[in-house]
Amino acid sequence: MLRGMAILLLMQLFGEGLSARFDLPIPGSVLGMGLLLCALLSGWVKPIWIEEAVDLLLAHMALFFVPAGVGVMVYFELISKEWLPISVALILSTFAVMAVTGHIEQALAARKGRHVE
Repeated sequence: MLRGMAILLLMQLFGEGLSARFDLPIPGSVLGMGLLLCALLSGWVKPIWIEEAVDLLLAHMALFFVPAGVGVMVYFELISKEWLPISVALILSTFAVMAVTGHIEQALAARKGRHVE
């Protein structure tokens, strides 16, 4: 598990470094995930190496939402003033994501020769 955590943290560190060094508008953690994906696809990192660490993090994923919830509470006054546009954006984006996901699934199923109802 130590190797897995080290790999995950190194990928995040590299992503943060790239983001800071080149002043990119993309967060370093997102770049780190992209680097991890590239490392997994290229075979530089074997999935078995990070599996145990990933399982541990996923088991405690709810804890990672606490800072975001606290951050939302900091802007409670602004959110209470702008609740309608926020609600509309949340609802519309949810349906847009569901529609796009459904269309992509149907296209991929058709490509494989399956029929999806």
